[in-house]
Amino acid sequence: MNAAPRTALLTLALSAALGGFVGTPLPAQAKTKSVTAAATVDIPYDEFTLPNGLRVLVHTDRKAPIVAVNLWYHVGSKDEPAGRSGFAHLFEHLMFNGSENAPGEYFTPFEAAGATDMNGTTNTDRTNYFENIPTTALDMALWMESDRMGHLLGAIDQKTLDEQRGVVQNEKRQGENQPYGQLREVVSRTMFPVGHPYHHTTIGSMNDLNAASLEDVKTWFRTWYGPNNTVLVLAGDIDVATAREKVARYFGDIPATPTMSQPKVDVAVLAQNGRTELEDKVPQVLVQRMWNVPQVGDKDADLLDLTSQVLGGSASSRLDERLVHRDKLVDSVSTSNYGSQLAGNFSIRALVKQGVDPARVEAVIDEELQRLIKDGPTAEELARAQTDYRAGFIRGIERIGGFGGKADALASCATFTGNPACFRESLATVASATPATVRAATAKWLGNPSHTFVVKPGERKPLVEEASAKPAPFQLPAVDAKYTTTASNVDRKAGVPGVDSFPQLVFPALQHATLKNGSKVILAERHDTPVVNISYEFAGGYSSDHGGKLGTANFASQMLDEGSGELNSLAFKARAEDLGAQLSAGAALDGSNAYLSALTENLDASVQLFANMLRAPRFDQAEIDRVKGQWLSGIAQEKARPQTAALRVLPPLLYGADHPYGMPFTGSGTEASVAAISRQDLLNYQKQWLRPEQATVIVVGDTTLAEIVPVLDKHFGDWKGEGAAPAKVDVAQVARPTAPRVFLIDQPGAVQANIYAGELMPSTRDPGAVQLEMSNEVLGGSFTSRLNMNLREDKHWSYGARTVITSAQGQRPFLGIAPVQIDKTAESAAEMLREIAEYGTGKVPATQAEVTKVVDNDLRSQPGAYETAQAVMGTIGGIVRYGRPDNWVQVRNEQVANFTPAQARDAAKAIDPNALTWVIVGDLSKIEAPVRALKLGEVTVIDADGKPVAKAK
Repeated sequence: MNAAPRTALLTLALSAALGGFVGTPLPAQAKTKSVTAAATVDIPYDEFTLPNGLRVLVHTDRKAPIVAVNLWYHVGSKDEPAGRSGFAHLFEHLMFNGSENAPGEYFTPFEAAGATDMNGTTNTDRTNYFENIPTTALDMALWMESDRMGHLLGAIDQKTLDEQRGVVQNEKRQGENQPYGQLREVVSRTMFPVGHPYHHTTIGSMNDLNAASLEDVKTWFRTWYGPNNTVLVLAGDIDVATAREKVARYFGDIPATPTMSQPKVDVAVLAQNGRTELEDKVPQVLVQRMWNVPQVGDKDADLLDLTSQVLGGSASSRLDERLVHRDKLVDSVSTSNYGSQLAGNFSIRALVKQGVDPARVEAVIDEELQRLIKDGPTAEELARAQTDYRAGFIRGIERIGGFGGKADALASCATFTGNPACFRESLATVASATPATVRAATAKWLGNPSHTFVVKPGERKPLVEEASAKPAPFQLPAVDAKYTTTASNVDRKAGVPGVDSFPQLVFPALQHATLKNGSKVILAERHDTPVVNISYEFAGGYSSDHGGKLGTANFASQMLDEGSGELNSLAFKARAEDLGAQLSAGAALDGSNAYLSALTENLDASVQLFANMLRAPRFDQAEIDRVKGQWLSGIAQEKARPQTAALRVLPPLLYGADHPYGMPFTGSGTEASVAAISRQDLLNYQKQWLRPEQATVIVVGDTTLAEIVPVLDKHFGDWKGEGAAPAKVDVAQVARPTAPRVFLIDQPGAVQANIYAGELMPSTRDPGAVQLEMSNEVLGGSFTSRLNMNLREDKHWSYGARTVITSAQGQRPFLGIAPVQIDKTAESAAEMLREIAEYGTGKVPATQAEVTKVVDNDLRSQPGAYETAQAVMGTIGGIVRYGRPDNWVQVRNEQVANFTPAQARDAAKAIDPNALTWVIVGDLSKIEAPVRALKLGEVTVIDADGKPVAKAK
C-alpha cells in the first residue's frame, strides 16, 4: 500500500522534466581506497522486550525533532494457506481503515500531526507499517499503532473488506498493465515448485482475492498480529528510557497470539536448466536468467552481492563492458541478488537491441559468467564492489525511517536473523572478502541450473489463473503461557491523544561565497552523514531545444559522464566507483545541473573528477552512437508504457508543438530529433549553456565554507565560458482551448485505463503560486484528498488518483491523474470531471476543515520532510531557479499559515473544467464508445506520437 497514491514512472518523468533534477543522483557507485580516514559505519541501539513478547529496538539520533516508528510483523505471503494467496497484502490494506477506538481513515491524525514517510508494505516474509512523526506526536502514533494491533476486528466489516479487495485488485492490474508486467507472476510459478511458500506472488490471484471472507480476516488477525510476532523500532529523537515507558503504556496490555512456526529455509535449487518464452506488447526482447540462491543472513548471500556488482551491477561491470560497450548487443544489462527469508534469487537482466539475435546475448552472458566462476574477480574489481557496498550503506542510513533507513535495517535484521546488528556481520563479511571467497561462492551457486525467461514482442495472452483451492481446516493454537500482559491506564474510549505542540523547522543557514570563475556558492552544512552533495546549476534545459533538435539539452547533459579528459566512458565510471562517488547530469524544463555526491574522505579527488566531467567531456562519437541507440530504445519503451505515453503527447497538446515547452515531459525528444543530434550539437550546447558565469554551486553536507571553497576553486577557479552567453529563453504565454478536448491512445489488451486531464496554470513565480498549490492539496494532492478518497477509497476503481501542479518559469501544467480498471473508465472520467468542476467553479468549495488539514500537514511535516540532504538541496535549487530569497522557507510558511478557505476558493478558480485536455490510454475496443458517450469534448484518436489515427474503412 502507498500512503500517497503514486505512479513511479509518472513521478520520475514529471520531477525530471519540470525542475526536479536538482540534486538527483545516479544509483550508488563505489570506491577502492580512502584518501583520508574512513568514517565509522554503525547503527547503535538499545533493546528490551515486554512481557507480552513485543521486541523493541531503540536508536537515538538527535539531528531532527522526529521519531521513526517502524513495526515489522513476521508474516507475509509465505504464510498464506492454499486458496488464499494475496491475503497478507490484502490484510495490510485493511489495517489502514481504522480500528475500534479510531474509526475512519487511519491517515487522518497522522496528516494533522505532519507525519512523513508513512506507508505499509508486504512481501513474502513480513508486513511492515512505518511513519516518521514529530517528537511531540509520539504518544499519538503509539496509541494508533497499538490500537490497530490490539483492537482491530470490531472495525472491519464486509463493506471494508470489499472496498480494499477492489483497491488491491486494481494494484494488481496496474502492475500487470505495464510492459513485461506478466513476468513477475510467471517467475514465481517457475522458480519455486508447487507447495513452496514462494510459489505464488505477494499480490496473489484474482480468484483467491475474491474468495477471501470476513472470517478469514479475523482468523488471520488472531493468528499473526500479536506483540510476540512483532518487532517495533523507534529511531530518532528518543532515548531508551522514554521508549520503555511509552511502549509499555500503549502496548503492554495487548495479549500475545499463538507462537506460529516459521517455514524452514528451502533454497529449492533448480534440478535442471529451463526456459520460458512469452509474448507481450513490448518494443524489444527482454532476457532474464535466474538462479535460486541462499537466503538473507547467509554469508554466501553477502558474497553474491559482490558477485553481482562485478558481473553486472555497476556501470563498469563485466557485462556492461562486453554487452553494452564492446559488442553493442544490448541497450542495458543489470544483475541483482535479492535475499529473502527462505531463499534468494540471483538475476541477470538484459534488454536486447532491436535486430540482435537474443541467442547471442545469452551466449555472452554465459561466457562472462563462466569466466568469473573459473577465475573469480580481480583484486581491483573486488575493491570497487566492496566500496560500493559500504558507500551504499552510508548513504542509506542518512534516513532514520522510511524505505531502507536505519529503522528498517534494525527491524529486518531482528526479524530474519534474530540479531538486530546483522548488518555489522554483512559489512564485515564484505570487507574481508577475497577474490577466492567470492569465486567460491559464485561457483557454488551460479554453477547450479538456472532458468531463462524471454519476453518477445507480440500479442499478450492473459495468464490463466488456477482455481481457488479450499483452505485446509485450521485450529488456532493456544497461546504460550510464558507471555503475560501488564495493566495500562490508557482510556481508549477517550480517543486518539491530542498533539498540542509541534517542533519548529530549523532550516540550515545558507552561507554564500563566489568562486574565482564567477559562480556563486550556496552552502548548507549537514554533518550527520560523511557525505558532501554538490549540484552545479545552469540555465538552458529542455526549453533551449526550441527551434532546434528536441532532446539536445538532456542528451548533452547525460553524455557528460560518458568520458572526460583522458578517461573514456568505462574508465570514467570506474574512477567514480573507485572513489565511492556518484556523478550525473541532466536537464529539466528551465535549466540543467551536474551532480556529485562524494564521501567526505574522498572529497578533493571526487571534485577533481566532477570538474573534469564538466570542463572536458569527450563526446566520443562511438559513445554518442551507443547512447543514441539507448535513447531511441528508451523512447520506444516510453511509448509502450501507458503513463509515459501520455506524458509524451500532453505537452504539445497543452502548449502547442512550436512552444519551448511543447516537447515530451520525459525530455527524451523524438526519434527523428534524437537521430539527428550530432557531436557538434553537443559541443554547442556545452559551450552555450554549461558555463560558470551566472551559474550557482549548491553544496549540502559534511563540509564548511572554509573547506569547500578552496577545493572548488582548485578545480573550477580558472574555468571560463567561451564567447557571449546566450539570451534567456522566451517562454510565451499560451491561451487555453476554448472547449474541452479528448484524445484517446489505443493500448490493446490493457486491463487498466490511464486517465489524464490537464490545463495550464500561472508560473511558479506568480504571486499566488503558494495558494494555488495549497488549494490543489484539497482537490487531489494528498491521500485523503477528494479525488483519491472518491476513486480509491469509496469506489475502489483505482489504486490511487491525484492532481499535481508542477513547477516552471512559464505557465505550468495542472494534471489530474487516475489509473482505473478498464470497465470503469467512463465512470471514472465522469467522477474526475465532477470533482474538478465542483471545486473549480466553487460549487463545492474548500471547507475550513479541509484547509486546516492541509495547512497543518504542510507546516508540521517539515522537520521530517527536510531530514535528508537531498530535500534541503531541492529547496535551495528552487530558491536559485525562481529567484527566491534565502528565507524562502519562512516566507512560504507564513503564507501557508495564513491560508484560508476564501484563498482556496479564489485559487481554485484558476481551474477551468471547460478548458481541460483529456488524454486517456487504454484498450479502445472497450473504452472508446463509453468515453464518447460522456461528451467530455471533441474526441480524437491519436497514436503514441500524438498524430491522429485514421478510422479503419
